[in-house]
Amino acid sequence: MTGLRLIPMNTEQPSQDLYLVVGYDGSPPSTRALDAAIRLLRGRTGRIDVVYVAHIPGIDMMSADAVGEMRSDFDEIARDLRTSAGEQLRDREERWTFERRDGLIGEALIAAAKNIGDANPDAIVTIVVGSSSQALHRMVGSAAVALVRHAPVPVVVVP
Repeated sequence: MTGLRLIPMNTEQPSQDLYLVVGYDGSPPSTRALDAAIRLLRGRTGRIDVVYVAHIPGIDMMSADAVGEMRSDFDEIARDLRTSAGEQLRDREERWTFERRDGLIGEALIAAAKNIGDANPDAIVTIVVGSSSQALHRMVGSAAVALVRHAPVPVVVVP
């Protein structure tokens, strides 16, 4: 074989901490995103921040009682998702946190990434999300597409 040669790979560990913000709602795409984050963090220093975003569409058209009931439901969902994420991470990764945020998914994940970046200015902060398989999202866009377009940090979209 002419023209081919071996090039040595750099095997040094990166010196910067890696913080991975994972959008998580328990769906198959978010489960794949969390699995990918586990693999990305392997052998690195840093942490996985699992973020559930509770989104209330049309909140301005709802009564205060209805909003309060939905927030209570979201608290319960968040507890269940924290347990689910913990089970997925068990025996695979111990460096993780879970938080619930309210609002639009993309904006909430970007805000979480900015907060981590502000607290850890020398770290690499990356958002990890699963891609949607819904036909409507392919036509009008999904949270992943919006993140790729607007996030000030790298975004990994897991198929």
